[in-house]
Amino acid sequence: MSFPNPKETFQLIKELVSIPSPSGNTEKVISFVENYLKEYNVEMKRNRKGGLIVTIPGVNEAEHRMLTAHVDTLGAMVKEVKSNGRLKLAMIGGFRWNSVEGEYCEIETSSGKKYTGTILMHQTSVHVYKNAGDAPRNDENIEVRIDAKVSNGEEVRSLGIEVGDFVSFDPRVQITENGYIKSRHLDDKASVAILLRLIKFIQTEGVTLPYTTHFLISNNEEIGYGGNSNITPETVEYLAVDMGALGDGQSSDEYTVSICVKDASGPYHYGLRKHLVQLAQENNIDYKVDIYPYYGSDASAAIRSGHDIVHGLIGPGIESSHAFERTHETSIDNTEKLLLQYVQSPLVKY
Repeated sequence: MSFPNPKETFQLIKELVSIPSPSGNTEKVISFVENYLKEYNVEMKRNRKGGLIVTIPGVNEAEHRMLTAHVDTLGAMVKEVKSNGRLKLAMIGGFRWNSVEGEYCEIETSSGKKYTGTILMHQTSVHVYKNAGDAPRNDENIEVRIDAKVSNGEEVRSLGIEVGDFVSFDPRVQITENGYIKSRHLDDKASVAILLRLIKFIQTEGVTLPYTTHFLISNNEEIGYGGNSNITPETVEYLAVDMGALGDGQSSDEYTVSICVKDASGPYHYGLRKHLVQLAQENNIDYKVDIYPYYGSDASAAIRSGHDIVHGLIGPGIESSHAFERTHETSIDNTEKLLLQYVQSPLVKY
């Protein structure tokens, strides 16, 4: 098996983003991950939150590492069945309504039925509403137009649609000939794909890990508590593999691996940060060091919950996060290279 291989990772990302998995409704994607890993003879178990923990024994079983990436995504729930036959939504995760306006979506009822729809402003038609462009994009004005012949709440409920049903966004995934992948939910399914392929490489190539290493595929990160439990007492280092956020004032880009030194929770562990930078420099891995002012990770959630760990955060650079996301295969390549070096490296001196 070749690793890194971003083109193969892209294909796995495409499969992952095509499985709806808003926080709170991740069973299908976790089952996909389990099935992907079955043939590689790894120990797997689910936690009570519905996340998946994969463990690979290392030479040192007294000190552990944990790496995590999350499969849950942004999404919504039906907040209200409106009298006009449309649906009012409640957000799952942190995004802005303008980032999903006009998006196709899927409504999944509690009985498992699925209906397609479109997320629209109530005042969409410029031929009818003078304020179509100026009306606030907010909870009151955003609604779902269901692809069914309904014109009132009773007809909607006859379909089985009710308050609390999950709504997922069409990923619209595309892989371009010049090395980009653009899709919703690259946060954080790009990193999940990277970890799955890393596990596959370790197992198929017989890579010996210096420390017992856990891989947590978490499923509640977007709402703040995906990876703050199931951390063994032996765990010394905890590395979140998530996205690097791009924009004004950021050093991260779509072509390097991003090493986060601080986010909204505060600085990440200085020793682990320096260790990751050293690994990148020694192995000619292109990287950027960055600070994300409006960001939190599963690693910071673990720290907040009281775990005595060395925590860090790296990931591929993702353009237009929580909206119209995109990254390049070189960013995936550099992230894969750094992780492969990291899992074979010594623990930092804390």
